[in-house]
Amino acid sequence: MLRKAQMEHDTDFLRQSIRTMSQALMELEVEEHVGASRHERTAERKGWRNGYRDRSWDTRVGTIDLKVPRTREGSYFPSLLEPRRKAERALSAVVQEAYVRGVSTRKVDELVQTLGMSGISKSQVSRLCEELDAEVERFRQRPLTGCYPYVWLDATYVKSRQD
Repeated sequence: MLRKAQMEHDTDFLRQSIRTMSQALMELEVEEHVGASRHERTAERKGWRNGYRDRSWDTRVGTIDLKVPRTREGSYFPSLLEPRRKAERALSAVVQEAYVRGVSTRKVDELVQTLGMSGISKSQVSRLCEELDAEVERFRQRPLTGCYPYVWLDATYVKSRQD
């Protein structure tokens, strides 16, 4: 891949390299999980493969399209794509912060694209912000037992004319 990048001045080789390596890692993991390689019949087999599913993976070098191996039981999930990894949590935090500040979903989509991802839909923004709603509700429903020595007041002064 490095030779190809040098010869063709291919700037996308890093993304392709990450895709190739991650596919190989997932294949090794699923072989270990199932107890046999593809099309292999052994007595030690613990499960069966069941094709692939497409998944987009947002990374620092951009969005990578992967084919994630599936098992019949549905018990395999690649460690490489662990749910809620650090980068994904950071992206979620950015989207939630934009939502709290009243940024439109179109602007959030543009923001995500400037971060190098392929974009984000309105429904994805809603799903990410549902977590925020649940967190706010948990905060609102917490018990207020104990002593609170301070009271904080906030007000707005509006000048008005009389008559």
